[in-house]
Amino acid sequence: MLLCKIAGAALLAFFLLSEEALSQQGLSGPSSVEAELAPGDGLSDPKPRSDFPRNVLPGYFAWKDGLAENGFRFNFDYLALGQWSDSDLGQGDAGSGILRFYGSWQATETGSLTFKVENRQAYGAVAPQFFGFDSGALSITGTAFNDSGNLLTNLFWTQRDPEGRWTIQVGQIDVTDFLDVYGLVSPYTAFQNLAFNTNPTINAPNPGLGIAAGAKLGNNFYLVGSIADANGDPSAPSFDVFQTGETFKSIEIGYTSGGERLYFDNVHLTFWQSDEADDGSRAEDKGVAFSAAWFIDNTWMPFLRAGRSEGTAALYERSLSTGLGWYRSNTDLAGIGFNWAEATGFDDTQFTTEAFYRFNISPDFQITPSIQYISNPLLNPGSDDLTIFGLRARIVF
Repeated sequence: MLLCKIAGAALLAFFLLSEEALSQQGLSGPSSVEAELAPGDGLSDPKPRSDFPRNVLPGYFAWKDGLAENGFRFNFDYLALGQWSDSDLGQGDAGSGILRFYGSWQATETGSLTFKVENRQAYGAVAPQFFGFDSGALSITGTAFNDSGNLLTNLFWTQRDPEGRWTIQVGQIDVTDFLDVYGLVSPYTAFQNLAFNTNPTINAPNPGLGIAAGAKLGNNFYLVGSIADANGDPSAPSFDVFQTGETFKSIEIGYTSGGERLYFDNVHLTFWQSDEADDGSRAEDKGVAFSAAWFIDNTWMPFLRAGRSEGTAALYERSLSTGLGWYRSNTDLAGIGFNWAEATGFDDTQFTTEAFYRFNISPDFQITPSIQYISNPLLNPGSDDLTIFGLRARIVF
């Protein structure tokens, strides 16, 4: 463990010495605050159908825009997800809602404070995040839609070199904001199943105290690393990591067509390790993940993602996903994904397919129907398959 920490410190020092610029996008992935403050998936020239709810509350949004011009940007949003299964096990349906307040204050020319607080509540007996297990599949079918209550998921300082050579984040961080990301990774705007979000072979911790840094190496390569609390608990933020020393570490090296398209045109390799818990509740876990996605004509995004872990804490031991995203006029988004997975303790494999269509009534109001088909659900050997229908909605103020 000490060796990993020394290596991490050395990497951070290397980041600081990099002579190439990192884009202002920094460590932001599609589910990060930075990305969600930019409408239209971070793409230029969106063509929305309407400007609802801006046309209903023009004074409020004008006030918000004025604050943004002075360096303070924020959103309130509410997301709701309902899911229904044809399984002969469990409740048969699940639902959850997420209320979020998030934003960024540009305190100095090169430094900013990012925050995000949330309230997550299940509508019934089962939340979508656990609906796959309830229905007989070893699958997280509603990533992030749980019943965790009040959470502090982000409260960190970002510092950038005045000449743009490096970026560093310190504080309450969520490593999934930047770890192994690609354009369709966000469970709030794209795929819902964990198989197509952050790689399901990575034992990523919950948001907690941590440090992350990155640098662009040359014109197209980049390097990102992080050290975070392996026992992070956003419902009760603490400094326990200094007492236990149990951390999650990651190093990622990747290739992109340009800093402004960091998660649109991206091929990368991620290495990670998570310490064993002293109380025996978690074994040491480590692994490697690969991801390749490329945005063709700002319309098509094929992807291929794979991962392998050694340990028992990650959802899967091996995983391979592929699929395609389709952006329509930079507003609507459709996606289809296929996943094959092996899990520790099971002799068989599980196959997952998810398809969705995100209908953008406006950049701030979206409706997303979806369907997930799981063949050979590992937790229900007596069943050949199950189907889960979903409907997600999001409105931003």
